[in-house]
Amino acid sequence: MSADPKPITSVWTRPHRSQREQLTREQIVAEAIELLDAEGVEALSMRKLGTRLKAAATSLYRHVANRDELVQLAVDEVFGELDPPDAVGRTSWRAAVARTATDLRAMVLRHPWVGPELGQVGLLHIGPNATRATAGLLAQFEAAGFPAGEEDQAAGALMSYVIGSATTEAAYLSLIAHSGVPEREWVADRSPGFGQDTDPQQVRESRFTYGLDRVLDGLATRLAPGGRSS
Repeated sequence: MSADPKPITSVWTRPHRSQREQLTREQIVAEAIELLDAEGVEALSMRKLGTRLKAAATSLYRHVANRDELVQLAVDEVFGELDPPDAVGRTSWRAAVARTATDLRAMVLRHPWVGPELGQVGLLHIGPNATRATAGLLAQFEAAGFPAGEEDQAAGALMSYVIGSATTEAAYLSLIAHSGVPEREWVADRSPGFGQDTDPQQVRESRFTYGLDRVLDGLATRLAPGGRSS
């Protein structure tokens, strides 16, 4: 007779240990994010993190089962940096969604490792901050008047654009950072037609905004005048 299948476990269902302990989960996650921001996912290990915290790696396992769980916690923690979305009506949904998208892009640029990891964090392991952010975005599309069920697809299309473009942008910025050359100089050396008075950051922001506007234009076609679904 075959053995019973192992239950699916998640860091979110495990009891949170007492805050009175010398090393807390919050400290571990905060230090992990600093390491991830500075050196990337490849550099993250329980041993290295323990060294940074001046603690044995075994003490970290009292709070997280493994490295994957630690990444799940780190992903959700940075989602907590996003402000709760504004309440919107049928005439203001687009501006509110654009603000949410802009904030999400900024978060991915602050934490370049997040974009690639989002595809690795399964839906069963989404934490409270990410859930809150996703629910807020869905509420914005619901307020716009998208039909039931379609608001989820609209949110997915928007998230795919924002995370995809921001992840590419973050990789580009990481390449420049490793070169040790300022972005303006790096671009000018490789693009002879690049004007000396052109701000590459503004160029990046304009490109993002253009793409975002086109995505929102497409989504808006699903709404009739006044916000009702077409």
